[in-house]
Amino acid sequence: MRDDEDDDSPAHCGTGKTRLYVDAPMAAGGDVQLDKDQSHYLINVLRMGQGERVLIFNGHDGEWAAEIEEASKKAAILRVIERTRAHQPLPDIWLLFAPVKRARLDFIAQKATEMGAAMIQPVITRRTIVSRVKDQRLQANVVEAAEQCGLVALPEVREAEKLDTLLDRWSEREGPRRILFCDEAAEPGGSKVALERLAAEGGRGQPYALLIGPEGGFDAEERARLHTRKDTVAISLGPRILRADTAAIAALAAVQMILGDW
Repeated sequence: MRDDEDDDSPAHCGTGKTRLYVDAPMAAGGDVQLDKDQSHYLINVLRMGQGERVLIFNGHDGEWAAEIEEASKKAAILRVIERTRAHQPLPDIWLLFAPVKRARLDFIAQKATEMGAAMIQPVITRRTIVSRVKDQRLQANVVEAAEQCGLVALPEVREAEKLDTLLDRWSEREGPRRILFCDEAAEPGGSKVALERLAAEGGRGQPYALLIGPEGGFDAEERARLHTRKDTVAISLGPRILRADTAAIAALAAVQMILGDW
């Protein structure tokens, strides 16, 4: 779809606009050379040509309008024209989740990006079935979601890590960041109260890490360890069993509503 000058949709809306993430510095008058896949997408798929405009962003310099200067399907070049939006940082909410099968893993990465997670990381628990995760695939899903949904910032994608190792080094590495532990054994109905209590204590906008377990749940030792941590708050996702991908999105929505930027 082409960028329409008469489009009156909000500036952050990506619908109907050609947007590309590029790993390059942004400055008016500068050139950006697209990679082969992006060049093919613009020239062969969208059939755009020299002189047409697209929107580009690199995750930290905001969004810029750019014009196609050279229309080669192997190496198209863009000329940066002007900045259209300033950088908008993401709320400092991380998503730590036990990896699931391929299609549902893609779903989690895409939806977590859309919902404003600042970092996503697969966490290997004792009951995790899928232990190998392709970081490049996660990153590709993050980029695609950001392009389509008008984001100018990208969540960081971290390599998978064992839960025990993560917790061993948490205080030293992550400082005061609180863990919101989605405990399948927690009493339903108390999550809103717990999150609102954090907000009342000045916790809105503070750093959090939302921890989602595997489909079989955390084992007894993992749950016990999490419950004994002073930096961890257990929350429930209700009386019904949720699939891991559904749980991640439901939890993000609840946390964003009360502690994030919604």
